[in-house]
Amino acid sequence: MGALTLTPNVATWAIAALATLGVILRPFAWPEAVWAVAGAGLLVLLGLIPWQAALEGTAKGADVYLFLVGMMLLSEIARKEGLFDWLAAHAVRAAKGSATRLFLLVYVVGTVVTVFLSNDACAVVLTPAVFAATRAAGVKQPLPYLFICAFIANAASFVLPISNPANLVVFAEAMPPLGRWLATFTLPSLLAIVATYVVLRLTQDARLKTETVATAVATPALSLGGMVAGGGIVATGAVLIGASAAGLELGLPTFIAGLATTLVVLLIGRGGLVAVVRDVSWGVLPLVAGLFVLVEALEKTGLLRTLADLLGRAAQGDPAATAWAGGALVAFGSNLVNNLPAGLLAGAAVQSAQVSETVAGAILIGVDLGPNLSVTGSLATILWLTAIRREGLHVSAWAFLKLGALVMPPALALALAALILV
Repeated sequence: MGALTLTPNVATWAIAALATLGVILRPFAWPEAVWAVAGAGLLVLLGLIPWQAALEGTAKGADVYLFLVGMMLLSEIARKEGLFDWLAAHAVRAAKGSATRLFLLVYVVGTVVTVFLSNDACAVVLTPAVFAATRAAGVKQPLPYLFICAFIANAASFVLPISNPANLVVFAEAMPPLGRWLATFTLPSLLAIVATYVVLRLTQDARLKTETVATAVATPALSLGGMVAGGGIVATGAVLIGASAAGLELGLPTFIAGLATTLVVLLIGRGGLVAVVRDVSWGVLPLVAGLFVLVEALEKTGLLRTLADLLGRAAQGDPAATAWAGGALVAFGSNLVNNLPAGLLAGAAVQSAQVSETVAGAILIGVDLGPNLSVTGSLATILWLTAIRREGLHVSAWAFLKLGALVMPPALALALAALILV
């Protein structure tokens, strides 16, 4: 048997696979960004992708970078101004000493944040707030509550087009009007959200039963800066809904809202810019840039054209079976390459193949919901990991996978069934 010839295409696929594996496993405990950037750099150094094409790939992420910076600025200024501590105290008082009531309350809030501010915002903004709530409540095991932030960020991410930036990538110019979007995705979203809650609640029940939640919690005063930060977050949600309705990209409006809120709060407090800039998780940006370059390289190998051809032929033969298979394959595939590049490839294939809205919707559900299987399935989960590490907590890829294997499949099956059968 002849040896496998290392063609440029094979080399590109191998490097992309190894880079993705590095992001997932984090050898030597190096940050995820190191492996994504290293893979992208190696592709350029070996001449597998021209540097001009690598720059083009990086530039395609401009809207995502702006969106992330805006949200991270909002989160950081809100944290520093004590907004999360203030909200946490009210949440704990509302729980009235019940660990399960606090669990449900966090889940409902997480759903609202994801729907109106996006899944990445849920990971960035809600995670520190939930950690503050568990600290205020004297909770000994905060992970059950923090897991909510990771899972609801994906489970509720297709209620509205703005709930996940990947939604805009999959449909692009073919984005359905809001009324048709709601008619298509309301039931699948509802089933995904409920199924995710039920499984999470059952898997965390043993921990919740042994937990005690404080009832006498002092509510800190909310400063003017904290009020402005809270108003900025609400205003950003309104801006995102307006931008989505107008068919505008979400990155620049989010960046402007986040920057404006930060500057106003800093002017009120008369300083603190260095501290805010220092504590923002900038490492997420090179990670995203590296993933965009990897996707650009994969596109150059003709992978996109092949996917589009396969999808188009399958959809013409049996649309329902294609929707089931496409949604499931993209859901699990998103965990192999992260749903950001998977969404880019799947979205481009959907637009090229011109498939029905049902097939496109099934693929979107796979892109949005599938990443609940693993820690690196979505950017939102990576942002969540960054947030909990900052608080000194760690969740291994294996621990998350064991939980994700229980949480994701039922939600995916119900959501796809609601879309395809109902």
